[in-house]
Amino acid sequence: MPNSRIQEKKRDFFYRLAKKEGYRSRASFKLLQANLDSHFMKEGDVVVDLGAAPGGWMQAASEIVGAEGFVFGVDLLSMRRFDSINIVSVVSDIKDPGILLTIRNKVKGKVDVVLSDVSPNVSGIWEVDHARQIDLARTSLDIARKILKTDGAFFCKVFQGDLLDEFLRELKNSLRVVKLVKPKASKAQSSELYVLGLFLKTPHD
Repeated sequence: MPNSRIQEKKRDFFYRLAKKEGYRSRASFKLLQANLDSHFMKEGDVVVDLGAAPGGWMQAASEIVGAEGFVFGVDLLSMRRFDSINIVSVVSDIKDPGILLTIRNKVKGKVDVVLSDVSPNVSGIWEVDHARQIDLARTSLDIARKILKTDGAFFCKVFQGDLLDEFLRELKNSLRVVKLVKPKASKAQSSELYVLGLFLKTPHD
């Protein structure tokens, strides 16, 4: 990592706070702040976290759902195991045709919350990166539609760009409530936003 990037991280408040509080990434605070505002996760919930490495969101979700809840993470990268028995991860691709079976083997029944912080490998070409990220968000939404309870929640990262409006329309076709969220821990200069969707629509809606 270039020295300038290292110095930037050292100056970043939420990076330093994550180190102090023992979180695996500063992203933990994005999820904690979003849930504090909207309360889409609660004690006892079953949560599936897509694109979970290095595990910051899993840590935050586990704190919220407590010992009676369960957090299952999926990522292409392996993660250090958690001490808690209610946090489990698997190495897998969310685009793998067998991903639903993988999830259902670990999580019985429908889930309360699907999280997605999935990002593409950034190329530096904005149009390409934006299109790839929206494609991953669509894949996450497709998984969520198949595993969420009807009163469940979908919280997903998106990049701002010309494809976002179309994706929001797709969300509104699947979920009754959709809103954009920008947690304080998300850097102001970053193009990332989060979408929160609540209450799956049934085929008759």
